[in-house]
Amino acid sequence: MSVMYLRGGRPLEGELTVHGAKNSVLPILAACLLAGGPVTLSNCPKLTDVTTALDILRRLGCKAEQEGHRIVVDPTGAEGNAISEKQMQAMRSSIIFLGPLLARMGEAHLTYPGGCELGPRPIDLHLAAIRAMGCGITEDHGIHCAGRPAGGEVYLSIPSVGATENAMLCAVGASGVTTISNAAREPEIGDLQSFLNSLGARVRGAGSSTITVEGGRPLSGGEFHIMGDRIVAATLLSAAAAAGGRVRLSGVDWRHLATVLSVFHQAGCRVESRLEYVELERDRAIALRGVPTVRTAPYPGFPTDAQAPVMAALAVSQGCTLFVETMFDSRYRHVPELIRMGADITTEGRVALVRGVERLHGAKVEAHDLRGGGALAAAALGAEGVTVLSGLSHIDRGYEGLETMLQCLGADVERREA
Repeated sequence: MSVMYLRGGRPLEGELTVHGAKNSVLPILAACLLAGGPVTLSNCPKLTDVTTALDILRRLGCKAEQEGHRIVVDPTGAEGNAISEKQMQAMRSSIIFLGPLLARMGEAHLTYPGGCELGPRPIDLHLAAIRAMGCGITEDHGIHCAGRPAGGEVYLSIPSVGATENAMLCAVGASGVTTISNAAREPEIGDLQSFLNSLGARVRGAGSSTITVEGGRPLSGGEFHIMGDRIVAATLLSAAAAAGGRVRLSGVDWRHLATVLSVFHQAGCRVESRLEYVELERDRAIALRGVPTVRTAPYPGFPTDAQAPVMAALAVSQGCTLFVETMFDSRYRHVPELIRMGADITTEGRVALVRGVERLHGAKVEAHDLRGGGALAAAALGAEGVTVLSGLSHIDRGYEGLETMLQCLGADVERREA
C-alpha cells in the first residue's frame, strides 16, 4: 500500500500544464466503439479509471493501447456486448458504455456500476433515455438492453452529465433524430460533441440545455486532443490558496473555472485569468477570508467536484464559510479527516459550516473518495508539520501523479510504500 508524506509550511511557486480531463476522456473512449476505423487520442491522462476503460474496450474486442499520453483504439473487431461485474464495480462511469453498445451491437449486458461512494446516484435517467429511443430494458440480476435505437424525444428530469452523454452516444447510432432536453451543460459534454463530429456525426447544442443528434451517419476514425482537466486545476489552485505562494496553470480554459476563481477572489487571493493560463497568488502574511456561501450546482454553477478542495483551503481563514452540497448526499467524507487536522467544521445533511481556524496541523488521514483525497493533500500543504495520507487508490483514479504535480510547484511531498 502506498502513502503520501506531505510537509506543510512551504509556499507553492511555479508553472504547470494541467493534464487531460478524466471526465472527458472516459466518455470519448466509450464513443470509440462507434468509430469506423482507428482513433488516436492525445493528452490522455494516465489514470486507473482510464486503464479500466481500456480493459473494457479490449474485452469487447477492440484493440486499445496507451503509450504515454497517447491512446490508440481500433474498434473494427469489436463484437462483444457484455461488461463484467468486476469492471462495472471498478468504475461507476462504466455505465457510459451502455449507449454505444446498443448503438453498435443492438444489445448490452451490464451489472450495476461501482466507484466512489457519494450516496445514491441512480442510473434510472440513463435507462429512461434508452427507453425513449425505442430500446427494451430488463432488470434481473443486472441490466439487459436490446433493440436498435430509433431516435426520439429524451427529457431528463435533472441535467445529469452521464445520462446526457449516454443519450448522445446511443443517439449517434439511431435511425432517426434525437432531441435531448434539459441536457447537462458541462464543458466535457462539448468535448464529446466535438469528438463525435470529428468522426462524421452531426451533433449540435452541447453547452446549452437542448442537444440534437442526427443519427445513422457513417463514422470514420480520426484524431482528437482531450481538453484539460478543470477539476485538477481547481485542486492545484486550492493547494496554492492553502499553502500560499503563486501558481500559474496552463492547458485549461479559465472560463470553465469561473465560479471557483470567484470564490478564491472573494477569499482574498489575487487571480489573473488569460486565454493561455490562470494564475493564483496568495500572500502568506495575510489570512484568507471566509466566503458567505459556496453552493454546488450543475454547470455553469460551482462544481461539486471542487467543493472538497476549496473547503480544505478555507478551513484556515478568518470568518465562516457555509457550503451547501446540492448534488450528492455523501460528499462530506473528507470532513472528519480535516477535523483530525484541526479544522472546525460542522455538518448537517447537505450543509457544512466551516469556522476558519488559525492553522491546521499534520496528522494521519485517509482519502475515502477521489476529490476528498485531493482536498486532504491541499490541506496538508497549508498545515504545520507532516501529514501522512493513505487511500491513494482513490486519488489515482483522477489525478495523474498528484505528488509529482505538487513537487513541480515546490511542495515537499513524497510517495512511499507503507
